[in-house]
Amino acid sequence: MTLSKRAFGRAGWESTAIGFGAWAIGGSWGDVTEAEAKATLHAVLDAGVTFLDTADVYGDGRSERLIRDVLGERGGARPLVATKAGRRLDPHVAEGYTAENLTAFVDRSLANLGVARIDLLQLHCPPTAVYHDAEVFAALEGLKAAGKIQQYGVSVETVDEAMAALGHPGVVSVQIIFNAFRQKPAARFFAAAEAAGVGVIARVPLASGLLTGKMAADTAFAADDHRNFNRFGEAFDVGETFSGVPYEVGLEAVERLRGLVPGGVTMAQFALRWILMHAAVTVVIPGARRPDQAAANAAADAVPALTEAQMGAVREVYDTLIAPHVAGRW
Repeated sequence: MTLSKRAFGRAGWESTAIGFGAWAIGGSWGDVTEAEAKATLHAVLDAGVTFLDTADVYGDGRSERLIRDVLGERGGARPLVATKAGRRLDPHVAEGYTAENLTAFVDRSLANLGVARIDLLQLHCPPTAVYHDAEVFAALEGLKAAGKIQQYGVSVETVDEAMAALGHPGVVSVQIIFNAFRQKPAARFFAAAEAAGVGVIARVPLASGLLTGKMAADTAFAADDHRNFNRFGEAFDVGETFSGVPYEVGLEAVERLRGLVPGGVTMAQFALRWILMHAAVTVVIPGARRPDQAAANAAADAVPALTEAQMGAVREVYDTLIAPHVAGRW
């Protein structure tokens, strides 16, 4: 399969428009065996995906190590691999984002990934104050100068944080939640990111599975699945779970969207194609726990462009059902 590619802002890279988010194979999404996780990664790469996103806290490094092992098994051309740092801090406070701590986190990720240099290091949804601390970004420049990272970016919770990140000239990418249930970035951030030459990584594209259309009111989630233990923000920002949309509201919205999905296309593929209709998005990073899910996500690249009528109908569902719950918060 040949996937379409997009320029990665001022980083000078090119990436497939559909990438892979490796949270689910690390942890917090129910049990995924090592064999399943590796098979899923192989399916992602077999589909032609060239951008993998992980973090040092996904399974306490498990996700990074799985990527290392699979890339070692395959050899040949490597995809871009992005990881994140900062959430190992306990407590997770702005004062912890020191050069010393960031260097220690990067050294650990270098070992986990089995590389001499990280392609893209992202601050992992740090406290808002970090975006206004020049010393943090000076520390990232120091890691670049030391040859430990090639480029750096940020992963944010809010549009305001994304806008603040654009004020740092070394930032090459912003990772932000963007999907049919979280449309605010398109209105307030994307044009500024394009003007700054900053890549946009769209995460949580399927709203933690809601936008697959496969969930119901009685769907059960494992105890170690964040869709169980973080549904109300008990462990981390609730926006990371179902995009912050109350579960029952999300189910109602999905039923409104279902009729827009053309024949031969899954709702998940439709949701991914909706994201790719926004030219400012560099890469969207759906996760997967099985090879068939990974292959189906990659196949969304070939779904025809959505019509103005479809785009307008998605917007109407957002405006009437979803925006009251999310627009003012993130």
